[in-house]
Amino acid sequence: MTDRVFPYFPLREGRAHEVCGAGSLVFACAVGASVNGPVLWVNESWVSHRINPDGLREFFDPGRVLMAQAKDQAEVLATAEEALRSGAVALVVMELTKPLGLTAGRRLQLAAEAGKTLALSILPEGMGSNTAETRWQCVPVYDVDDSTLQRWEIIKNKSRTYGAWHVRWDAASRRVIMVSPARQRPGSAGTTR
Repeated sequence: MTDRVFPYFPLREGRAHEVCGAGSLVFACAVGASVNGPVLWVNESWVSHRINPDGLREFFDPGRVLMAQAKDQAEVLATAEEALRSGAVALVVMELTKPLGLTAGRRLQLAAEAGKTLALSILPEGMGSNTAETRWQCVPVYDVDDSTLQRWEIIKNKSRTYGAWHVRWDAASRRVIMVSPARQRPGSAGTTR
């Protein structure tokens, strides 16, 4: 998927981006589907939850994912920076548990630029860095007809353009599709006639 589905997605290469919210893993998987090449996914070894590469099959070939575990956030950032700078992968996804400081955020941004690689930090809400190109908040939207519906909102953007979109993942075409909110879709329970 190289064409723009809606503004700012797919994400701009050579930049560091951030995502937070309950739908952040789906967002990261959709970003992984939008790039060509290997994806490095890094998290701290003490964190009990892990992605299962087989679960990525709906988004992209799980054989493209390299999984790494680091002892702490400093090691996650060092691993990510090295991979970004090398340009050997198309995307580096970091699952972070603490705020991303200004220096660390700037180092990721410079490494992404140097390697022409895409960086994506999955962060707890309110823990972003001012150096990120964009920050997204992604949450599931309840819809009786569509369990994949999400609301993706840009909450930080260096170009100062913001927006929110209802989207869903289309497994058949392996792409994000923008949809109207439920109350506006023909035939949905919320439509007024």
